[in-house]
Amino acid sequence: MNVKQLAAEKAVEHIEHGMTVGLGTGTTAYFAIQRIAARVKEGLGIRAVASSMHSEELARQLGIPIAPFAAIEGIDVTIDGADEVDEALNLIKGGGGALLREKILAANSAKFIVIVDESKLVRKLGTFPLPVEVIPFAYELTRRQVQALGCEPTLRTVDGKTFVTDNGNFILDCAFPVIDNPADLSGKLHLIPGVAEHGLFVKMTDTVIIGSGDGTTRYL
Repeated sequence: MNVKQLAAEKAVEHIEHGMTVGLGTGTTAYFAIQRIAARVKEGLGIRAVASSMHSEELARQLGIPIAPFAAIEGIDVTIDGADEVDEALNLIKGGGGALLREKILAANSAKFIVIVDESKLVRKLGTFPLPVEVIPFAYELTRRQVQALGCEPTLRTVDGKTFVTDNGNFILDCAFPVIDNPADLSGKLHLIPGVAEHGLFVKMTDTVIIGSGDGTTRYL
């Protein structure tokens, strides 16, 4: 079994009947959605909200009930992946482009469970370029202000075209030498007009479940 699938299936064990569940985005979250769908078919009664159009469409196709955000007051548990996890359980997310919506779900969840394989664990964040979602208007000016924080920002493209998020924004993938203080950098990025959100998830994670190549899982 895929190590990400191992972690995902372990995370889904935390879902109980009657819960409102947040669905993440990306390859790891895909396995969680598959397992949630299997449990729904077995009789698990839940409702879900999704962090991307892709995840919502997948959930609907698999028979997971999707609730409108206006109908919920909060989320019991959100399960999602991460691009990096440091020793303090801070994250870099956004490799799949859904970081703003993922952060909204995580911030409104009673429990935020992150599922990864061992390759995502780092002592300090920064090996993976930090995604920063920016408003398209005058994004070149925003890029310069982000660059002044000590990184090299690259506008994300797919197949030669500028990548556009579900929110209609662009993403700058920002290569930092190392991120010594995620909370400080988070605050500085939020002060830049034109930055819609960034992929630093600081002190938001309750549990990290790691899938290992030997077929076992462990918790951080």
